[in-house]
Amino acid sequence: MSFTPSNNLKEEVSELLTHYPEGEKRSASLMVLHAIQEETGYISKEAMQWAANEIGIKPLNLYELVTFYPMLREEKVGKYVLKVCRTLSCALAGGMSLHKNLCSKLKLDPAAHGLQTTEDGKFSIEFSECLASCGTGPVMMCNDNFFEAVSNSKADDILSKCE
Repeated sequence: MSFTPSNNLKEEVSELLTHYPEGEKRSASLMVLHAIQEETGYISKEAMQWAANEIGIKPLNLYELVTFYPMLREEKVGKYVLKVCRTLSCALAGGMSLHKNLCSKLKLDPAAHGLQTTEDGKFSIEFSECLASCGTGPVMMCNDNFFEAVSNSKADDILSKCE
């Protein structure tokens, strides 16, 4: 498998790196990784190698970031990524049954751990730690959209609006 960045990505990364003095380009690492993920949906080992060459660091330095930050992904995800909060207040408000309902609708295993993606690649779902709206649980996200007080019927509505 190889990684060939688009011209837009090359230009964006090149532009990002101009904001850092020589010897400090490493500070752009997270921004470069976000740019890659924005374009490809995930960050492959080959993309990390390319980015490391551009930044002037070892690929291992980028791998450490990708595996540390939960918003960075090493594997392809669906067009719509659903995150269901599982911390205490959301769990007590119905977060677990919300996750179970979503998995059922998407024909995924509610007992499975970690990220799951539908066969058609349209949806991915995972539990998330606190989404910072403890008083309005259960909460979930669909990509960058945040939803509070999500009932099963509201979740069904959210799914139906995903095209």
